[in-house]
Amino acid sequence: MIRITLALALLAGPAFGAAGTDPDWPCIQRKQPNLSMGQVWTGPLPDEAAQALVRDPQIARLAERLEQRRLPLDQAEAEIADFAAEASQAQLVALMQAIFDRIDSDRGALIGGIARYGQSQLDLSLRIEERRARMAALEAADPPDFDAIDAEEKALDWEQRIFTERQQSLTYVCETPVILEQRVFALGRAIAGHLD
Repeated sequence: MIRITLALALLAGPAFGAAGTDPDWPCIQRKQPNLSMGQVWTGPLPDEAAQALVRDPQIARLAERLEQRRLPLDQAEAEIADFAAEASQAQLVALMQAIFDRIDSDRGALIGGIARYGQSQLDLSLRIEERRARMAALEAADPPDFDAIDAEEKALDWEQRIFTERQQSLTYVCETPVILEQRVFALGRAIAGHLD
């Protein structure tokens, strides 16, 4: 059985409040709610012509396909090369903007979910602490109510199990925004390689 003080130490340790920007952020990675195009793209910034092309159905469909993580990067690079063979520079910049918009939106939603996940872990740790206090009070009663103690202990074990499982999956959850950043950067590099 994990003691709640250990669980709280996990929450209060280096994972929570990383880089000092948000004390409730549950990840080691710094919380950065939004990316900027300049962080992931070395090509020209989209002008009005490129911005208008972002909504072009061919570009929108390709951007939607390329941003999907299940599509291997080498295959995505091949599809970019096929598109670039016939595309203008404005179309390539528009493709990058369309990909960036999609990934940044997905990433923003994911970061919001991670923040809620972290808050639910904090809430659960407080409920566990309260349950421990109730158990201590029940055990100290004269005479102790063993049925109530058993019920509290069962509920406590269940909540601690949930807490531990969620804490273990937090590492994967926290890596996902980084994976999205790496993908948009790699796709941007592939597109920039076809610019004049």
